[in-house]
Amino acid sequence: MSIVPEWITNASAFTVFLAIGGIGFLFLLISLIFGELFEHFDHSFDHELDHGGPGFFSSRVLSVFITAFGGFGAVATNYGLTIVPASGIGFGSGVIFASIIYFFARFLYGQQATTQSRASDVVGRSARVVVAIPSGGVGQVRCQVGEELIDRIAKSHNGEAIPENTVVQVQEALGEMVIVKPH
Repeated sequence: MSIVPEWITNASAFTVFLAIGGIGFLFLLISLIFGELFEHFDHSFDHELDHGGPGFFSSRVLSVFITAFGGFGAVATNYGLTIVPASGIGFGSGVIFASIIYFFARFLYGQQATTQSRASDVVGRSARVVVAIPSGGVGQVRCQVGEELIDRIAKSHNGEAIPENTVVQVQEALGEMVIVKPH
C-alpha cells in the first residue's frame, strides 16, 4: 500500500503544469490585493543594488514567473513535448514575462514625482513676494525650482518691510522659512 494518494500518481504533466500556473496566478492575485508579501525578503537579496523600487524577487515578479512557467509548460505538453523540453519552455517564458514585469515596474517607479523639495533648493534663487513682508515680520515668497513653484514663509534680511510683487533673492533657508533681500 502506497502512502501517496492515487490521484497524485495518476496526474499528468499537463495537470501538474496547470496546477503550477494556477498557484502562481492565485499568488499574483493575492499580492495585487494585499501588496508586496515578501518585501523584507526581497530587499535582503537586492540590498546591494539599493536602487529603490521593486526588485526582481518581488512577489509580483515571482508570481508572474510561476504563472508563465506553469501556463507555457502546460501548453508545451499539450502539443506533445515531454517534461524536460516543456519545463525549458516554461522556464524561458517565465524569465521573459517576469523580466517584462520587472522592467515595466522599474519604469513606473522611476516616473514617480515628488512634491517635496529641500529647503536648500531655494537658496540663491530669485523669488517674488506674494504676501508683503512687514517690518520685523514675516510674509510669503514664491520661487520656481525646476518645473515646481514653491511658496515659503519669508523674513527680510535686515528686518525692513518689503512690498508685494517685489523681486527678492533668497539668502538663507531656516527650515521652511527663508531670509530674503531685495534684488
